[in-house]
Amino acid sequence: MNAAQDSQWMARALRLAERGLYSASPNPRVGCVLVKGDAVAGEGWHQRAGEPHAEVHALRAAGDAARGATAYVTLEPCSHHGRTPPCAEALIEAGVARVVVAAQDPNPQVAGAGMARLRAAGIAVDCGLMEAAAHDLNIGFFARMARGTPWLRSKIAMSLDGRTALNNGKSQWITGAAARRDVQHWRARSCAVLTGINTVLADDARLNVREIEGAARTRWGEALGCGKGGQAADCVPKVLDELGAAAVRQPLRVVLDSQLRMPLDARVLYGGGSALIYTASEDGGKSAALRDFGAEVVMLPDAAGRVDLVAMLRDLARRGCNELLVEAGSTLNGALLRAGLVDELLLYLAPQLLGDAARGVAQLGELTSLEQRVNLKWRDVRQVGEDLRILARVEKE
Repeated sequence: MNAAQDSQWMARALRLAERGLYSASPNPRVGCVLVKGDAVAGEGWHQRAGEPHAEVHALRAAGDAARGATAYVTLEPCSHHGRTPPCAEALIEAGVARVVVAAQDPNPQVAGAGMARLRAAGIAVDCGLMEAAAHDLNIGFFARMARGTPWLRSKIAMSLDGRTALNNGKSQWITGAAARRDVQHWRARSCAVLTGINTVLADDARLNVREIEGAARTRWGEALGCGKGGQAADCVPKVLDELGAAAVRQPLRVVLDSQLRMPLDARVLYGGGSALIYTASEDGGKSAALRDFGAEVVMLPDAAGRVDLVAMLRDLARRGCNELLVEAGSTLNGALLRAGLVDELLLYLAPQLLGDAARGVAQLGELTSLEQRVNLKWRDVRQVGEDLRILARVEKE
């Protein structure tokens, strides 16, 4: 096949992989298309951890037509026995002639071994086609495998003059209903949502995914190129109908609470899914009470008596957290930014002014030189309802 055809089929595989946006974690989102001649012989995507991988779904759909076909896979086929058998071996046994891979698997258990196994069996292998797109689709998985911490995305709703709450703490609602619905998508794709105890005390935040079906149908439609906004839901190929409501899993709800000030009637303890509290407090009675309500309490103190932020991120990575969404106030946002732990800012900018007495985005302390500033790189800017949504990547040395 020529380069244009290869790109066409890999793009299709990437669109399939996007269907796992809300359900595949902690595994990567992967799609596979088997092509014979100029036609699709079979295709598939990885739906949930523990279930067959994309290659297996595609091979089952293709049957005998897989022999001599070209497989387009968005991530290197696995070569090890995990919850499922190795996909590289399945492709070899099916008799495919060629495998085109978008990105090498960053998992040390694979990391080139899958492609080496295919080549050893006489199969032609090409790697690197649309690698950037495959990497961005699984940015949290790549981060967790490469550095042992999740991809940290901080969501901030703010006024045009950079204020996130009034001086008395009131912040509901700065942004409009459309922006708040849009946040549900970012929660749903995240493995965990993190906030600080001050936000819990001020807003009684639940941190769970709501309006699941509407958010999922719209986002899947946009991912598959079906249209924009509410029109997208009309042409989604019934992904939710196939998988049911469980296709969108609830993220782990995480609260940073150094002194265990969590009220036992806080909604975050009851919002569906699991609640995890990181603390530096040795109050065994309060810890026991929180555990009785189903929360997990983990002690991770630093030398200053606060929660060790790096240790917290490493612990979340060990739990399989790929993408971490932070929904917090200026104190926690500032601490994470000062520590260099934020990868990306998800900013919702409302067309309003709250004045200089209102609270800011992040407590960074006084900067005495421009070299101390946090530099950002715009990734995406679009209007959501009456607000602007800006996705900006933090530039790191």
